[in-house]
Amino acid sequence: MAGWCSNLCGQCATIGAAASVALAALFYSPVSAAQTYLLRISTENTPSHVQTRALARFAERVEAASDGQIDVEFYHSARLFRDRDVIAALAAGKVEMAVPGTWQLDRYVPDIGVYMLPLFYGLSAAEQHRVRDGELGIEISRRIESDLSVHVPGRWLDLGHAQLYFSEQQVRSHEDLQGLRIRIPGGIANQERLEAFGAEAKVIAWPDLPQALRDKRLDGMLSTHETVRSAALWESGIRYVFEDREYFAQYVPLLGGRFWNGLPDDLKTVVDQAWEGVVDQEREDAIAAQNAARRELEVNGISIVVPDQAALAQWRAIARRKEAGIVAQVGIDPQLVTQAEKTLDH
Repeated sequence: MAGWCSNLCGQCATIGAAASVALAALFYSPVSAAQTYLLRISTENTPSHVQTRALARFAERVEAASDGQIDVEFYHSARLFRDRDVIAALAAGKVEMAVPGTWQLDRYVPDIGVYMLPLFYGLSAAEQHRVRDGELGIEISRRIESDLSVHVPGRWLDLGHAQLYFSEQQVRSHEDLQGLRIRIPGGIANQERLEAFGAEAKVIAWPDLPQALRDKRLDGMLSTHETVRSAALWESGIRYVFEDREYFAQYVPLLGGRFWNGLPDDLKTVVDQAWEGVVDQEREDAIAAQNAARRELEVNGISIVVPDQAALAQWRAIARRKEAGIVAQVGIDPQLVTQAEKTLDH
């Protein structure tokens, strides 16, 4: 009898376990059973901006490729954070991803300033990409990751070239820059480059710029076609452009370390591949946006002068006389400059 009871109880236990497994299977699905991860993305740009559109495509790709395991919340128009505040927010875990401009990052990672040096003055987008997408760019991204405890998922997004814009005086050559007062957003490299050309660099807050132009406290400004177009600065007196490619602005993708370190390897691959899938289109869109803005400037009566390659090379060499001082002041690793030179020479 005891043996029979023992066998019966064993059979009951087996049947009960099988029933439990069958019941669980009725309610199981891979997505619902898997852990989900919140990915909040912040940008201060508006919905129509090329960077914002690229981030929206990235968000869609991540959610689709992860089968919903990564839950993306995308905040544009600084609804979550301004770009100047987003590095601290990443560190505190208040946001998982941001894509600030390079001008927001060099105070944290001085080596990013290498791209602002006179070495890169006047170079085309293709020449810029040859350096930034190569070994030097990979090394700088690695230093960003190390210094900020973040992950950089791949190549950077483009904004485009900064140019010089003027109100009263048309600049037809570099010699015409002598003595002109030009607004810059800041930065040692911007100041030293313009002073090498004989101009006077002045830091004026963006909200104060239109009035400063109208009051003739400035002769010109450093900006981009798209920025001038969006602010309709022809209404504040801008009449001329000297299209000399002062520097090439980009946006740097950053994923917070807390978020990245918590992802399993397969989802890390999803994120990196989704990012790579939007970069080329964004860069094409950035060129198109700057070209469209350029046409709108001309429609509104702004005259554009484009210096030739010989002039750009000549004045690049002149500005480079100040380069060692800029490198020392900013704190850029001189080896990065040497590496950039070698890449551009080949």
